[in-house]
Amino acid sequence: MRTRYWRTGVGVLLTAVMLFPVYWMVVVSLTPARDMRKSPPSLFPASPTLEGYDRVLREQLPYFGTSLLVALGTVVLTLALAAPAAYALAKLWPTGRRVLGFVLLVAQMIPGIIMALGFYGIYVRLGITNTVQGLILADSTVAVPFAVLVLTSFMASVPDELLQAARIDGAGPWRTFVSIVLPASRNGVITAALFSFLWAWSDFVFAATLDSGGPLQPLTLGIYRYIGNNNQEWNSIMATAVVASVPASVLLVVAQRFVAAGLTSGAVKD
Repeated sequence: MRTRYWRTGVGVLLTAVMLFPVYWMVVVSLTPARDMRKSPPSLFPASPTLEGYDRVLREQLPYFGTSLLVALGTVVLTLALAAPAAYALAKLWPTGRRVLGFVLLVAQMIPGIIMALGFYGIYVRLGITNTVQGLILADSTVAVPFAVLVLTSFMASVPDELLQAARIDGAGPWRTFVSIVLPASRNGVITAALFSFLWAWSDFVFAATLDSGGPLQPLTLGIYRYIGNNNQEWNSIMATAVVASVPASVLLVVAQRFVAAGLTSGAVKD
């Protein structure tokens, strides 16, 4: 009994430590700007204000819309590329399958700033800098390798008997993929879509490099506007961060059981 209480206490303490930055973000967002200039904010704001949130609603809504558009576009493009590729790797056994899997792993190790600089040179020639479609394409290059690996592992767990039965009924590879493999891989698809959305929603490196001067800028650049050489408007920054965390938090809560199943059910040994 004492051991159980001890473990519970340690778990609560670690959880509190990990969640403290979130609490501090909320506290700073409610602290008036004049109090931020005088001294660091207290653990409990003496005179909380919503001026930061009011400013967010007045100035940041276009950035929210752009981020949502980029994130949803990234999800669509990522699944459109990753799902068929994962099906081919998992069930069609193409030549060089293992080499391609290794290349996907290596692709995830490339620093984002290096990819951003490479994209910038290409985008300048193509004339697609400062565009939403350019950001969608760039963010998809990060999301696609991860999505292919997750979906490949998950689709490999789909029983081959289902595919054989579909072939006996006259279904080709594409019909089998759409009607059998994709529905059976729902949890994996939701997992890949969620992580793709979160990556695009929180991207700053690609946005700052490829879309810093466009009329439609994502939310991360909107937050960056509040940081200057001589002044940092921390209550507005934190208010924006709090509001920006809401969509991601809601998605994680709603899709957590699908994510857990998508990351564990596909863990089959090749």
